[in-house]
Amino acid sequence: MLTQRQVVDYALQRRALLAEVYAGRVGTMEVCDANPYLLRAAKFHGRPSDVTCPVCRKEPLTLVSWVYGDELKHAAGSARTVDELTRMANLFEEFTVYVVEVCRTCSWNHLVQSYVLGTRGLNSRKPRRRTAAE
Repeated sequence: MLTQRQVVDYALQRRALLAEVYAGRVGTMEVCDANPYLLRAAKFHGRPSDVTCPVCRKEPLTLVSWVYGDELKHAAGSARTVDELTRMANLFEEFTVYVVEVCRTCSWNHLVQSYVLGTRGLNSRKPRRRTAAE
């Protein structure tokens, strides 16, 4: 997306958590705890990824994008599709998107990425006024 900025990738955090799970220091019940609302959002608003679930290894993960921002009012805290995000990026000045990966089989979920979208800063170049000397 054209207005995507301030991207944060949580891959190192994910990797460290999975290392703890594989070593047996963290139980799968602690990391496979997606609530029903997140699982439902994955079903209706998610997009499939190419990554297989790192815990159960039974199915590909689903990516769900959540939007937050003061300007969004009632839409804040809801899951959105990629098409909806594109439309919203042109309508609102600034909002944050959090992408969560979810396994619909074992309920694994983890924050993958966050970024800011919106029109803020796109038209920052205002036409300069000409002086009388010009």
